[in-house]
Amino acid sequence: MKNFLLTLLLAICVFNKSYAQLNQKIDSLIQTEFNDPNGPGGVFLISKKGKTIYKKAFGKANLELDANMTSDNVFQIGSMTKQFTAVAVLILESQGRLKVSDPVSKYIPDYPSGNSITIHHLLTHTSGIKDFTKMKSLSEIAQKEMSPKAMVDFFKDEPVDFKPGEKFDYNNSGYVLLGYIIELVSGSKYEDFIRENIFRKAGMDHSYYASDRKVINNRAYGYHQKSDGYVNKTVISFSVPFASGALMSTVEDMVKWQDAISKNLILDAEHTKKAFTRYRLNREEEFAYGYGWHLKDINGIPTREHGGSIFGFKSMGIYIPDEDVYIIGFSNCDCHSPTQIVKDMAKAVLKDAKK
Repeated sequence: MKNFLLTLLLAICVFNKSYAQLNQKIDSLIQTEFNDPNGPGGVFLISKKGKTIYKKAFGKANLELDANMTSDNVFQIGSMTKQFTAVAVLILESQGRLKVSDPVSKYIPDYPSGNSITIHHLLTHTSGIKDFTKMKSLSEIAQKEMSPKAMVDFFKDEPVDFKPGEKFDYNNSGYVLLGYIIELVSGSKYEDFIRENIFRKAGMDHSYYASDRKVINNRAYGYHQKSDGYVNKTVISFSVPFASGALMSTVEDMVKWQDAISKNLILDAEHTKKAFTRYRLNREEEFAYGYGWHLKDINGIPTREHGGSIFGFKSMGIYIPDEDVYIIGFSNCDCHSPTQIVKDMAKAVLKDAKK
């Protein structure tokens, strides 16, 4: 019994030392970029097998109120919204209400070339339609309240960049179009569909469709950095990014999201697999994107990744299926990107796992 207790004690000591070293390594990675305690900051979290092994907040959540950032702060997540939109589409398919092979014209009869563009093309950024964020006239609507139909009408008559399926080209318009199709098929507003079918089922009580008017507890305020200091983020109407980038969340809620996906709590295994399948272009060339996630690797170990950027905020998340590890980072200044930091954190976790 004494030998057993001694062995157990030694194992605990080794584990604690390894854990402390990993924490120090992660701290140093983050502080290379998030090094101003009086400026906008960020929150970073690492979970393994559903349990948090690292969670820290840096900088300020609100400069005017001198409010420190906490791990409970709510951030705009930008294009990480696309994960939720893609899963919403797959939920509708699992219910038999649409198919990803359906042409856009089935739901929007007057959409140009709608017979040749499928929901699959929209999900995989292979549709060729014009990305509205690259249109010069975007500034004319950026602060207007736009219905989903009005947003689709804004870009639908623009010349296409290529034929559907010819190439992968990241595209926000495709996900706005998907949000509109979700509304047409479900009969619910996109915002309501996401809340009822994803947020509530996953227990994401601090995730929202973005709003500058609603009172949102623990909101992190967004900033830009100018030559003479920080300024409040540029105001936009969230009806413009819509289903391509208008959601808000916390790092803890994003862990619940990842857990819900991994355990098929909101989507069955068959349709979840579709989200994480690498598809091929018309010429049979494979590309590294599924439905709402980049499908990459770190030193040969598969990862599911996506980041986001919207005025005043940046986000990045990486899931490593083989290790059941999720790394997430949020920033409330678009002057600080968590992308490379989260990638380096993932490499550090994988290196530590090999010890």
